[in-house]
Amino acid sequence: MCKKALSILMRARMRPNNNTNHSLSPLSLTNAVNQIKQNQNSREGQSAGGASREQNPASNGSGNSERDFMRVRDSMDSAISINKTEVIDDVLNNFSEGYFSLSHENRRKLLLVLAREYDLNRSQVRELIKQYLALELPADKAQVSEEEGLFASFYRIERNLRHALKPVYEVLFERLNTHPGGLRFLSILRADLLSTLREENIASLRALDSYLHEKLSTWLTPAALELHQITWDDPASLLEKIVAYEAVHPISNLLDLKRRLGIGREPLIFIEVALLKNIAHSIKEVLWDSPPIPESEATCALFYSISSTQPGLSGINLGKFLIKRVITLVKREMQHISTFATLSPIPGFMQWLLSKLASQTKLAEGDISQTVTEGSSSTFYENILKPEEEEALMNLPKDVAMGQTGMEIMFNLLTSTSYEWIHSSELVSVLKSPLIRLCARYILQEKKRGKALDSVANFHLQNGAMVQRINWMADRSEKGLSQSAGIMVNYVYRLGHIEEYAHLYFSNGEIHASNDLHHYVEQQSDKKQ
Repeated sequence: MCKKALSILMRARMRPNNNTNHSLSPLSLTNAVNQIKQNQNSREGQSAGGASREQNPASNGSGNSERDFMRVRDSMDSAISINKTEVIDDVLNNFSEGYFSLSHENRRKLLLVLAREYDLNRSQVRELIKQYLALELPADKAQVSEEEGLFASFYRIERNLRHALKPVYEVLFERLNTHPGGLRFLSILRADLLSTLREENIASLRALDSYLHEKLSTWLTPAALELHQITWDDPASLLEKIVAYEAVHPISNLLDLKRRLGIGREPLIFIEVALLKNIAHSIKEVLWDSPPIPESEATCALFYSISSTQPGLSGINLGKFLIKRVITLVKREMQHISTFATLSPIPGFMQWLLSKLASQTKLAEGDISQTVTEGSSSTFYENILKPEEEEALMNLPKDVAMGQTGMEIMFNLLTSTSYEWIHSSELVSVLKSPLIRLCARYILQEKKRGKALDSVANFHLQNGAMVQRINWMADRSEKGLSQSAGIMVNYVYRLGHIEEYAHLYFSNGEIHASNDLHHYVEQQSDKKQ
């Protein structure tokens, strides 16, 4: 049996809604995939990222009127205040359907009403705090164990405070969490919240988002989530989701989707896994090399894409649950797999490097003028190139490499239109050494608040991975070149060390890496000394 890859999603364990997903014919699915691809650019700017009526606010005039707004506002109030359990599902359905029908502006107005009018009662909180501060603590600590009755008033007011500090909209969130399709609705609602907050920073909406974020983080625990292997036989609506939300390596067509898949509920996040003999050096090996090896010959499970299908779950780290459970699942069902690794992008590398090159070039210009006029140099200046790298860049033909210093030349080459440098073997050869070395520095040494500056590196390191290898020209797509000059990195999850590495990274920012990676960084350290 040949199996090129696995695709596994994580979804919530919850009652399915009444809408049944029906499979489409291959022709229908092809059309759906093509339509999704055509709409991807416009969808990226939308609040919730999808093409459905639920996720995109009405734009055809419906849901724009004050009457529409008041109707949905009344249904929201009923969803919060009603106590009849036999009708609560119908009330919640009525509210969610009404919300989906609203225009963008009316959704914004409704969220403001929810945040401001269904918040906590601060007058009550202030009164309880006043009562609490008026209580006298026993002077003798020994009395605490002897006379528990002295603390009865403390316990009572503390209980009342806990209740008073819960906003009224918590009732709505709690009810939707147990309602069929409610988690999906809350995710869309939060996506709308985040969209509004990007436009204007409103304190009440910020508090509403923070509270909903905490609730979703609490509800989406490993026990509440299940794994599902995605296959070609899954409903077309689910396969469309995979095409639409693949964020790392876009799916180009139906054959691409089928190649990656190998031979009811809303998905939250999915991972694509390639079964290989060895850890891949490039994305081409994963997506295009053929024929696939027999599954029995595979020794490596390579994670090459993790994507969320729910923009409203931004900031909630579901990936840490997914990777560990996928490792357990694959190890149990495919005991011949001994290596668990990734082929990961480095999304922040070029932004960091170009900023570094630009700032150091400016400092170098100032440094030269200061040396001439004052006989001194700037203490902030750092030539991030080694002498031999500087020399190689300066020796390039002037018609293709413009600049007075190696860093200026490197900046101009990397920012050239259409990435012209990758089409010249001479330029590629000269740029390879500094780019790989500086990439190692970026991953291992550049940090923010004691953790890796790169978001993908931070994700895998906090989950217990180590940095194994940097791969040159691993992703020559436009996205790969713009993010990281085509460089990708392998992280490895070593069974038996995952928890140890995660703990050391979390506690003191320690990053485990291969000797090759450390060699690049040590060279940089020697240069500075």
